[in-house]
Amino acid sequence: MKPILLFAAIAALLPVFVTANTVLNFAVFTLIVALAAQGWNILGGFGGQYSFGHAAFFGTGAYAVAILQIRYGVNPYAAFAVGIALGAIVGAAIGAMAFRAGLRGSYFALVTLAFAEVFRVLANSSAFTGGAAGLLIPLDVRPENFQFASRAGFYWIGLGLVVATLLLSLWLSRSRLGAQLVAVRENESAARALGVNVLAVKLRAIALSAAVTAAAGGFYAQYFLYIDSSIAYGTWISVEALLAPIIGGAGTVFGPVMGAILLHALGEVTRHLFGRIPGVDLMLFGVVLILVVRYPPRNLWRRT
Repeated sequence: MKPILLFAAIAALLPVFVTANTVLNFAVFTLIVALAAQGWNILGGFGGQYSFGHAAFFGTGAYAVAILQIRYGVNPYAAFAVGIALGAIVGAAIGAMAFRAGLRGSYFALVTLAFAEVFRVLANSSAFTGGAAGLLIPLDVRPENFQFASRAGFYWIGLGLVVATLLLSLWLSRSRLGAQLVAVRENESAARALGVNVLAVKLRAIALSAAVTAAAGGFYAQYFLYIDSSIAYGTWISVEALLAPIIGGAGTVFGPVMGAILLHALGEVTRHLFGRIPGVDLMLFGVVLILVVRYPPRNLWRRT
């Protein structure tokens, strides 16, 4: 608990000492990725169920926030809450189909990737979701409208969401559900033999994981006020949500946050050194992933 509160206190001071929009924009975007990574970590890190398609949940949250505001006039905060709930429902639905079929490992990863791609194609072709043109949330800069004149407001809300997920991960690491998830991760057959309801545990984990990732998507839509299918359901968020916990330490409380910070700091340095050459940062991310898989970091963060 104390490390989380210390992190929150120190991080909250950033806008007080730094007012440059470029720095704050970098910080907000890093928090969005950290939030999505925390969602992935619940399912992939604690539960060992690696997903390649968390974009399905991210996009659900993003589109829910945008559509509810634009088409139905729902308050952004209420739309944000609905987006989180819808993300959990989508996660539970995908999990029910995949886990009841006995899919795990690479088969489960490919199924999640397929669902994310199906959602992207549907969003890109439907007029309800704005099609290829996407959706633009009307500008109405008022705190009660979840829009702020300064990026600091978004930063503090994003930080609050990340701290909340840190506390959630801490609770999970000490809870019965967390212990069951670790048992399933280590040996699913042994966990079942010991009386663990493996299907129920997996469904709870994917619903919780999807809800957190949907929160990241909703916050992204509200911050940038624009989404399209390639952003909301794009592979970029699935990759970054997966990379950050692996680099920082999958199955740990702080791993996803530290991984997101390192990942985006590395990306900014790369873009500064090599300019805006398309794909250079992604190539570097690939090299980092290969190195982390080949030489996994140890003793950086205590694994659950």
